[in-house]
Amino acid sequence: MTAKAPRSITTNQEGVHEDLLEVVERYKTAEYRKPIAEHTQVAFDAINEVVQGWQGDIILDSCCGVGESTLEIATRYPEALVIGVDKSEVRLNRIESYGEQKGVDTSRVYMVRADLNDFWRLAVNANWSLARHYLLYPNPYPKKKHLQRRWHASPSFPFLLRLGGVLEVRSNWKTYVDEFAAALQCYQVAAETKQYQPEGEYWTPFERKYHGTGQDIWFLTADLD
Repeated sequence: MTAKAPRSITTNQEGVHEDLLEVVERYKTAEYRKPIAEHTQVAFDAINEVVQGWQGDIILDSCCGVGESTLEIATRYPEALVIGVDKSEVRLNRIESYGEQKGVDTSRVYMVRADLNDFWRLAVNANWSLARHYLLYPNPYPKKKHLQRRWHASPSFPFLLRLGGVLEVRSNWKTYVDEFAAALQCYQVAAETKQYQPEGEYWTPFERKYHGTGQDIWFLTADLD
């Protein structure tokens, strides 16, 4: 059976959302009171023990999906501790097969099932300091009414920024990266956005599908330090 081609972005929103900056500014000072999910607390406690005993760079691959990107990152940064986080246990269970296919040493690669809204807060409270942070093809929630489901317009955004490091975001929706850059400007963080052309290995199954069907891919980089 032939795999279905990924649908291009369909949205009822034109350009950057008119409420974006107001939402970002509001979350700058708002207290985030959402209780930490128990499964995320348990998962974080386990990986935090590893992090606290690590002396080198730490790289976080948020929304890592099946972990293909996590292994690609580990290949590119062989001296770093690389942590992939996703909410889906089914996806994370595929990491061993991907590791075997790519021939990657997974001894310094950790996959964590957790809610990132909670995980980022816990990491900030534990004084994590990242070298690099990847958000590769997160759900863009392109419907106009779903603005606050996007990471840059969520109450979790300030915690993402406090983790520091070089941030890279990719999407097949240009508006998503444009909004992300605008949100960063509210924190006086400069960002560079460009159209992205994959070279060599694809980092994620999404990237492979998007590029294979001729969709444009966009990326953003920013130094949060």
